[in-house]
Amino acid sequence: MSEIRLITLDPGHFHAALVQKEMYPEISPRVSVYAPLSQDLVDHLERIARFNSRRENPTAWMLDVHAEPEFLDRMLAERPGNVVVLSGRNRAKIHYIQRAVAAGLNVLADKPWIIASKDLPALEASLRHAEENGLFAYDIMTERFEVTSMLQRELVNTPEVFGQVITGSVDEPGVAMESVHHIMKEVAGAPLKRPAWFFDIRQQGEGLSDVGTHLVDLVQWTLFPERKIDYRQDVEIHRAMRWPTVLTLEEFRRVTGEAEFPPYLEGAAANGKLEYFCNNQVSYSVKGVHVRLDVLWNYEAPAGSGDTHFAVYRGTRSRVEIRQTAAEGFRPELYVAPNSRPDLDDVFRAVRSRLMELSADYPGVAAERRNSEIQVVIPDRLRVGHEAHFAQVARQFFSYLQGHEPFPEWENPNMLAKYYVTTRGVDLGHGPEEA
Repeated sequence: MSEIRLITLDPGHFHAALVQKEMYPEISPRVSVYAPLSQDLVDHLERIARFNSRRENPTAWMLDVHAEPEFLDRMLAERPGNVVVLSGRNRAKIHYIQRAVAAGLNVLADKPWIIASKDLPALEASLRHAEENGLFAYDIMTERFEVTSMLQRELVNTPEVFGQVITGSVDEPGVAMESVHHIMKEVAGAPLKRPAWFFDIRQQGEGLSDVGTHLVDLVQWTLFPERKIDYRQDVEIHRAMRWPTVLTLEEFRRVTGEAEFPPYLEGAAANGKLEYFCNNQVSYSVKGVHVRLDVLWNYEAPAGSGDTHFAVYRGTRSRVEIRQTAAEGFRPELYVAPNSRPDLDDVFRAVRSRLMELSADYPGVAAERRNSEIQVVIPDRLRVGHEAHFAQVARQFFSYLQGHEPFPEWENPNMLAKYYVTTRGVDLGHGPEEA
């Protein structure tokens, strides 16, 4: 592919702009935007304008904006580029993906691609069509580029450090993760204003079907690197639950700028409060390994903190854990905890040996003993931050497009397995009457 040109379609979430937070030599600086005329579009354009006008390393994007009700049909008729970028408006996303792929366009789309289990066949058909026609449809899985997650994956797959994964049980899983997000936050140095529809779970999805996609993806990517997962044979969902985060009208006004709860939230809003069903827990097994995920949303983080991620993999030799605590300044840190104190010396040597082997890719990473545990010490220069991960994902995608790397055979089946867990987990959390 000689030149890659982006088409941004209906940008309803700030992640669409983060793909353009920096320039890429192989990408045309001219980007076409197709969307309805709305505050979502205005917010997107303002973010790109801030990137272009920032003092340090400004971008130089040029936007051709087409704002009209029939934006999708016009984009498909004009096709001014070859890669469609999608973020936000989760319920409609699979429809956009289907139409784009059918028109011969590649897709770079933010999670989630589907929020309802009934859409899994449409996702499967879209991936099959892309594969059969030499197209690429790629999910923006930024957490694969978080340095603590990458190093955790390396150590979990080092038998001298981890042993073998403990399969566990529903009550004592081999893998446990907790992700805490916050409704009020800053993005690209500015307070994030969320659209009111963000709080409509029929549009946005529940926590598990949205941000939970990252957790399911990390489990598969860490435990079974380069291996295909068949959701029909390899995945079993055992139990799930859901509960709301309650916002007052004042909190809703603060984050959206809306004076009142809109009519489409009527079923969730009453007496000046909104029940936002964004919290989920799911227990499932993949290739026999039991996993428990907790996906949580709070209104606002305590001062000095932010979104947090905890991940524990239990092995026959040690546990490998990512923690974010106040003691660590809410920065993710990686620990190895041997199962028995007599193993500490051997595990410590194994961790140091593996990090030495990885030093070309992770310069400066070291291991230090902390009582009965081992901390992986990560230099600040390797901690690029969540917003920078979008450019890393984009570069990986562009490498596939240009034929510099083969597209992994496991990506598409594992994407289906991921969305099977997230959507069926939400179904199960509703109970048998609703599922």
